[in-house]
Amino acid sequence: MNGPEIHVEFAADLGLFVPHGRRAGATPVGTDGSSTLGHVVESLGVPLTEVGALIVDGREVPFSHIPAAGEFVRVLTVERPQDVPGAPLRFLLDVHLGTLARRLRLLGVDTAYESTDIGDPALAARSAAERRVMLSRDRGLLRRRELWAGAFVYSTLPDDQLRDVLGRFAPELKPWTRCTACNGLLRAATKEQVADQLEGGTERSYDVFAQCGECGRAFWKGAHHDRLEAIVGRALAEFGS
Repeated sequence: MNGPEIHVEFAADLGLFVPHGRRAGATPVGTDGSSTLGHVVESLGVPLTEVGALIVDGREVPFSHIPAAGEFVRVLTVERPQDVPGAPLRFLLDVHLGTLARRLRLLGVDTAYESTDIGDPALAARSAAERRVMLSRDRGLLRRRELWAGAFVYSTLPDDQLRDVLGRFAPELKPWTRCTACNGLLRAATKEQVADQLEGGTERSYDVFAQCGECGRAFWKGAHHDRLEAIVGRALAEFGS
C-alpha cells in the first residue's frame, strides 16, 4: 500500500493470528488512506471478534477509524467475561465442534450445532437470524459481516475448548436440563413413557429417566454417567455461580 504508514502492536494473546515478525512489539504497516482500521487489522490476520479495543495514540477509537500517518495503534484482546448485549446468550457451533456442543448442552447452555458442513454463508445467516454467538476455529467464517457475534475457539482439545468458552462468556450453567443430541429441554419421564427405547438390562436396572421434549430421546444414568458427572463437576467448581 502507498498510503499513510502506521505502527501496530498486538496483544500477546493475538499473536497466533499474525506472522511471527509482528508478534513482538510495534511494526510498521502501510495503509491505503481509505480503509478503516478494523479492515487493516483483519488484513493482518486478526478476526475482529477477537479484538477488545483499538487504542490509537492513547485513546480508544472505533473499528471505523481511518488511520492517519504516524499513528501508533495497540490492538487489545477481548476482556473476560465478555458481554454480548441485545439477546439471551446462546451459541451456534460449526461442524468441527461436535464434542464441545455436546458438553455445553450437558451443562444446560443453549447450543445449536450443525453436524454437516452447510457453508459459511448459511452459518453466518443462522447466527444473525437466531442471534447466536458463532463459535468456530475458521477465521474466514468469523470475518463475515453478517454474523450476529462470534468467537474463535483457541484449542483443539475438548476440555480446553470448554474452559475457554465458559471463561470467556460466563453462561449460566443448568446441568442435565438439555438434550445432548438436539439441544431440546429435558423433562422427567416414567419408565413406561420411554419403554420403547430401553433394552432388557436397562429396563431392569434403572428407574429414573428423562426425555427430550423436542426429539423424544430418553436419558438415564447409564455406563457413561460417571464421566459426564466429572465434566459437570469440574465446570461447576470453576465456573458455577
